Amino acid sequence: MTRSFSLVLVGLLLGCSSTAALAQSAVQPTAPDAEGADIVVTAQKREQKIQDVPITVTALTGARLQELGVNSLAEVALYIPGLRIQEQSANNPGFVIRGITSDSGSSQQGARVSLYYNGIDISRTRGAYQDLYDLERIEVVKGPQATLFGTASAVGAVNLISAQPRAGTSAELTGSYGNYNRGQVSGFINLGNDTLSGRLAFAYKYHDGFVRNIAGDPTIPNQNQGRIKQDDLNGQDQRGIRGSLRWTPSDAITASLVLTYDGQRNPGTAFRSRALSPTGGNGGDYSYAELSGSPFSAAVLGDAKLGLKRDVYDANFTLTAQIAPGVSFTTVNGYRKFNSNEVFDADGGPAWYLEFAEDARGDQWSHEGRFNFTGPKYRASFGWNAFFENNLQRVPFSTEEGTYLGCSVTPTFAGIRSLLAANGVAGCVAANGTVTAARTTAVLTGGAATQLPYQAVFTNYGTNDTYSVFADGTWIPTPRLEITAGARLLIEQRKSGYSSVQPNSTILASLGIRSSLLGTANTNGQIFTAQKSFTAVLPRANVLYRVTDSVNVYATISKGRRSPVVQLNAATVGGVVVPNLQVVPDEVVWNYEAGIKGKVGPFTGSLGVFYQDYNRFQVSVTNNGVTTTQSAGKASSPGVEAEGNLKLGRFVSLFGNFAYVDGKIANNASFGVFSGARFRLQPQYSASGGVTVRVPVQGLTLYATPSATYQSSVFFELPNSAAISQGPYTLVNIRAGVEIAGGRYRIGGFARNALDRKYLIDAGNTGGGFGIPSYIRGEPRVYGIEIGGKF
Repeated sequence: MTRSFSLVLVGLLLGCSSTAALAQSAVQPTAPDAEGADIVVTAQKREQKIQDVPITVTALTGARLQELGVNSLAEVALYIPGLRIQEQSANNPGFVIRGITSDSGSSQQGARVSLYYNGIDISRTRGAYQDLYDLERIEVVKGPQATLFGTASAVGAVNLISAQPRAGTSAELTGSYGNYNRGQVSGFINLGNDTLSGRLAFAYKYHDGFVRNIAGDPTIPNQNQGRIKQDDLNGQDQRGIRGSLRWTPSDAITASLVLTYDGQRNPGTAFRSRALSPTGGNGGDYSYAELSGSPFSAAVLGDAKLGLKRDVYDANFTLTAQIAPGVSFTTVNGYRKFNSNEVFDADGGPAWYLEFAEDARGDQWSHEGRFNFTGPKYRASFGWNAFFENNLQRVPFSTEEGTYLGCSVTPTFAGIRSLLAANGVAGCVAANGTVTAARTTAVLTGGAATQLPYQAVFTNYGTNDTYSVFADGTWIPTPRLEITAGARLLIEQRKSGYSSVQPNSTILASLGIRSSLLGTANTNGQIFTAQKSFTAVLPRANVLYRVTDSVNVYATISKGRRSPVVQLNAATVGGVVVPNLQVVPDEVVWNYEAGIKGKVGPFTGSLGVFYQDYNRFQVSVTNNGVTTTQSAGKASSPGVEAEGNLKLGRFVSLFGNFAYVDGKIANNASFGVFSGARFRLQPQYSASGGVTVRVPVQGLTLYATPSATYQSSVFFELPNSAAISQGPYTLVNIRAGVEIAGGRYRIGGFARNALDRKYLIDAGNTGGGFGIPSYIRGEPRVYGIEIGGKF
């Protein structure tokens, strides 16, 4: 989107007769909002007021999301205690609940944190990212609740619920424009009656990269040497569309069909090295970068430019039938297909060294049937679930042989580095950005060659068929007391595959070493497979006591589980390449928590404490571009979560939340380098808060929502390292403007990270597995105007 097009768009919106837009997030507000109405959630598969749910659950309605002006899943998480979402890219989000991270791209691994979309599991990370627009609400359930979730997520779930079609005619259009040529437009149109209604919603979001990439820039010395001009990094080019139908032929039957497309054409991620300087020298983590990929990127990696191409198609169908008074049946069915290719420069510098892509593809089918019974003394549910997924992760690699050997820091090539140093070739990249290792091939071949392109690829495959049955019962001996217990029986059939093409290095062969550059075994395209079956019983028990009509206390005990990993790759034994199978046992957690939630006068809030005890805690380790899982031993995570809203008169309300999560692996020498390590991506302390102001003035309404979010230090990897961490930081955001014509029109502005705080969202990454970690900066100050309307 060009700047001129964005300005034309803004002009058109100013002139249209539609209504006050939502925030730049384009989230649709719904009836239960920040004005104090009860929030109704479906966390227990039935509609309940949030204070009546005997588990720890946070819900943000469309109205609250609008007020905050959030624009992504990562921003939403900052306002939910115990939740963090890292958006390294739309292809690689990391979901963190109470210190447990789910971000592995391997097709052989299962998720720890479940992401749901309209009740359908979409947790496979490469297909999980979902844009935020026209949402009814977001529900976040903390702690394992096996009878509620089809794949029995280990520590909780995030459920995105789209706005449903409604009777009547309505529409909305919103747009915004800001720095970094940031343009967004979104909206919906709703048509129908009480029997049949439909809704079409869409969003398009664009901004230039905020990390300058000088690779191939003809205005920079030594950059116009046949290299393609790369785009600036950490930008966005994203689109989505959703169509929904709702059919209610009678009061007893409701059917919904939702079809969604989500796609990205984003420029590359700024994996920036501290060790490998760009041309002109290294200005630090927040300076420009020089990332260009491989001269063979188009042929080997799938695209000449760094960046992401991703398409996700989703369909879900839900039918609820009231069979008899107090008895209902619900079936939820879903299909999701994703296809993505991300080209990235993993070394973070100008050398043709670690150039990778990730080609991830998969599809998922799910079905659940559930009977619910509701009576004055008892409630019960039972049902079944089936979930099928078939995925692959293909990782091509491109390098220049001599450059790879000259840049590598592995002890395996220490002798080669000594030989190079003796011939005047030392290191990988000089302080001024000159690629000194580019001379390596000429030195090691005696001048016979100056470049030896090298390419390799490995692919992992995963097929998972999961079947389960579940039952849940609640006894209500008095109107003030509810006791719930249930369990899920889970059966998994997990099949893994692995193949590779890892040719031997020409230079190493000349030195008498017959090995691939990465040192991995070469199946020469042959696919090895392995299959295992597993079973588990996952119980939960909850107690809710109504202290008053508006204040409840609760306690829960539940068991969670991350699936075993049928981890398969290849090894060379006696000169023969054979399957290398490791079955990593399941990770089991017992969760204990208690809390209080409700209303006291103008205050609404909750306070919960929890303790989670892990056995066979699974950790991911990356070496030479290959990520594997292993058990690190026992771990625990005690914590406290609190959130509250205080209404001060008619025009002002305060909101805030706080979380303390002390998750770490046990101190035990037998756990090796992981002993005592803190959970990755989880701050020990986090908080957010703000003020919502709405003041009517002579037919107008002035609105403003300043807010701030804080997090303490985090480690990005296990084992922990101070060099792979981020210190504490606070981000300040504001959104303000004016509504006119009774709220039909809105014009305002926004600023995120208003104080321009510099921080990292990730470190280590693929480069870290090769001994040269890379660093990804967070979003700088962004600001702009927003307008919109409805009719």
